[in-house]
Amino acid sequence: MMKKILLTCLMVIFTTAFLSVSAQYRKVQNNAFKRGEKLTYRIHYGFIDAAVATIEITEENKKFADRNTLHVVGIGKSKGSFDFFFKIRDRYETYIDEEAMIPWFFGRRIDEGGYKTNQDYIFYHGQKKVNANGKMVEIWLNTQDMLSGFYLARTMDLGSAKEGQLFSVPTIVDGEMYNLQIKFKGRETIKSEWGKIRCLKFVPVLQKGRVFKHEEDMIVWLSDDNNHIPIRAKADILFGSLKMDLIGYKGIATSFVF
Repeated sequence: MMKKILLTCLMVIFTTAFLSVSAQYRKVQNNAFKRGEKLTYRIHYGFIDAAVATIEITEENKKFADRNTLHVVGIGKSKGSFDFFFKIRDRYETYIDEEAMIPWFFGRRIDEGGYKTNQDYIFYHGQKKVNANGKMVEIWLNTQDMLSGFYLARTMDLGSAKEGQLFSVPTIVDGEMYNLQIKFKGRETIKSEWGKIRCLKFVPVLQKGRVFKHEEDMIVWLSDDNNHIPIRAKADILFGSLKMDLIGYKGIATSFVF
């Protein structure tokens, strides 16, 4: 109930600000995903089956300033013996403009091994500003949050990329602006839970000094189709390695070909 009241208040505040600035928003063609899509991942930390994560586009269509949105919720939870030693309870959510593919609200609730943090971002794209936990921060044109940026990338024409080509997404992370990039490394066929699947291989060019040792310590394999769904990801981090595999899916826009 409190969450619904908070979101209602946020939308009223947002609408007032929205109406005070005349803005024209882009239209992004999206053939990659739709409401009802749900992806489930198994996460290994080294040899340990450490966590399960889901990312879902709910059926909700909450309007921000009379604009349709896609409500995306990502949940991460540790499991088994790993949960006993390092409990993870993470929740991310974003409301993405259905046409412009820009976020209007982003929420983050992190509880990892006792470390907790909460973030609420309200975006004012017409003013190129975001209210980040009560602090107004200037942003760039069509700025993304860390969750909406993933969905924007999936709408891009990744299949016709040349090896070495960079794709950029302006993103706000922890109150700071970054031009996050992914680099196309070629095609590769990998084994999945359902059989072999042809993938596009990307290397995110990441922030040094945060979690990863080097800029290119993470590899992501996206399905080589209209969906551009992450099938697998591997990462070398400061204290070991992570591997994420798709183990369940439903409601995808285009059926997989195995």
